[in-house]
Amino acid sequence: MQEMNYTKKVEKLEERPKFPKRAIITAGMPYGNKELHFGHIGGVFIHADVYTRFLRDRIGYENVIFISGTDCYGSPILESYRKLKEETGTTETIEDYVYRNHIKQKEALDQYEISLNLYGTSALGRTGQIHQEVSNEIFNKLYKKGYLEKLSTPQFYDPEFQVLLNGRQVVGQCPIQGCPSDKGYADECSHGHQYMPSDLINPISTLSGKTPEVIEVTNWYIRLDNFQELLKSRVEYLRENSNSRKYLLSAMEEFLKKPVIYVKKNHLDLLNEIEDNLPKFNIAEEDSKASITLVFDRLEDRELARNLLSAKGIYFRTGKTLVPFRLTGNIEWGIKVPERDGIDELTFWVWPESLWAPISFTKAYLESCNKDEQEWKNWWCSSDAMVYQFIGEDNIYFYGIAEMAMFMALQENTPKIVPEDGDIILPHLIANNHVLFMDKKASSSGNIKPPMAKELLQYYTAEQLRMHFLSLGLDTKSVSFQPKVFMEKKGEEQDAVVKEGNLLTNVFNRMIRSCFYTAQKYYDSKIPKGTVSEPIRKEAVETIITFERHMYQHEFHRLSYVLDTYIRNMNKYWVNNIRIADTNDDDDLRKQVLIDVLHAVRTITTLLHPIAPSGCEMVREYLGVGEELWSWEHIFEPLDYFINDMEKHQLKFLEARVDFFKKHESQFEV
Repeated sequence: MQEMNYTKKVEKLEERPKFPKRAIITAGMPYGNKELHFGHIGGVFIHADVYTRFLRDRIGYENVIFISGTDCYGSPILESYRKLKEETGTTETIEDYVYRNHIKQKEALDQYEISLNLYGTSALGRTGQIHQEVSNEIFNKLYKKGYLEKLSTPQFYDPEFQVLLNGRQVVGQCPIQGCPSDKGYADECSHGHQYMPSDLINPISTLSGKTPEVIEVTNWYIRLDNFQELLKSRVEYLRENSNSRKYLLSAMEEFLKKPVIYVKKNHLDLLNEIEDNLPKFNIAEEDSKASITLVFDRLEDRELARNLLSAKGIYFRTGKTLVPFRLTGNIEWGIKVPERDGIDELTFWVWPESLWAPISFTKAYLESCNKDEQEWKNWWCSSDAMVYQFIGEDNIYFYGIAEMAMFMALQENTPKIVPEDGDIILPHLIANNHVLFMDKKASSSGNIKPPMAKELLQYYTAEQLRMHFLSLGLDTKSVSFQPKVFMEKKGEEQDAVVKEGNLLTNVFNRMIRSCFYTAQKYYDSKIPKGTVSEPIRKEAVETIITFERHMYQHEFHRLSYVLDTYIRNMNKYWVNNIRIADTNDDDDLRKQVLIDVLHAVRTITTLLHPIAPSGCEMVREYLGVGEELWSWEHIFEPLDYFINDMEKHQLKFLEARVDFFKKHESQFEV
């Protein structure tokens, strides 16, 4: 390869972001009772995959592991399986049912070019076995360190069916003040709020359709309120020292408030009658609000007050705060919990075990690569590494609060907000807002059904959808996905889903083809000798630096703006100058323009590689260079840096009307 000094020229341009030596990327775990819908793909997996592919180019392919898997356990799956048996009489086992959905999920991920190192299952095969082992280890360590507590708490019981009801077999109204959820389950709502089962408003059994009874059941809990000050300090540390999204930190803070009860002002007379019996509290009153706020120092005080208010017939709502986080349950379909203190036959609640499932999947993947069984610690317990978790906004409580507390509890010494080398990393969270469907929140269990991920591929290519979902700006707000093919009234306006893709299928395709056809016509498919013009080199450098900064900040929608500006600028430069060269038969100008725009093509292709991998691989193939083109170690180098012998090197011959970035066949006019 020809040695160049382009990289040295830009080292002092500005301070560039620092990336870890090794990285784990996770993308949540879809439940095993369904295929993937557009929200799974467009709201989480595409963003996680783009960042994974970027990091592989940035720090080395071998230094990045991307994992996820099917969430096999939990009451949603058990309830869906029960309904399936009831409606169809199927003889398949629940394991068969989950595995069938797992395969469908994996097929969809492959079709969207989601480049997972491992897509496992929490219940099946070797990943399931390892997950049971890891679950046992974590439970035993938390127990030994004294962080687990036995609590007897209310659980719903259906006397007609004579069964304890799992989380999804009870539906009511979320008790959290201001919650817009249309569904509250036994101890969590569809927006991820946590509460005690007895707080659920108007509970109904989905089995009998009647109000269930409440009985006491003993389970293992971790007291999150014991970590309240640490979690507050963690949020402040992230605010000052990280690129965590501001709304993520604000959402975490919402759960770190003192326990409160909201009482309607028209119930103040009743409240005054029992005020002397209530635990110590302060009143926060706002004239504009219809209620007053009772603020307590301890969760136990709020619970006592809640019982007294209920007995007096006072209507109230509770606020977000830290409540004991349940680790176990009693549904049969779950990971078995080790017997302790005479408590046996429990299974892990699906949420806590899904939080440590990425550790299990990492161990399973490394085992499949014949790595030492302790190798996982170099990825999860090293200050040189980072764990990035891509999640939806509904799950901030679980990942930002419960997971952080559990992982701090697992530290060898006194819990710290910045783990010591050798302790489990506290993951970096990238939380996206909702991707809506036609301006409404869609869900498989709601009234508005989302289109399935595979269904979209009947109308759009994977690269078009990857470009579009990435551009929506879910890091700042909830955004509506509005594919024209699903609209009842189809106007003359352009389909919004193909807008970003058109930059590639139209503008960038033309630019690449023009370079190849010019090289074929005038230079026998060879690249002319010469140096990239300084203004062109400088614009490429500035584009690279800006792109890298936005990727580091997880500002994925801004990547589209950077690419759009640069591609259109370089296309305009080509059109204006090649016209002059052809008009005047100026071969020197023609050569210079070709050298310059091939440098732009090389730059764009490398930047675009994480977003539109197949099209970029095709460009690399036609340029006739190796995979070192993707390496950011050489990101500022021109094309001839990657060519050993410029005299002999030829671009691959490009036939007429060949597209590197393709439209879907349904988008061509007949």
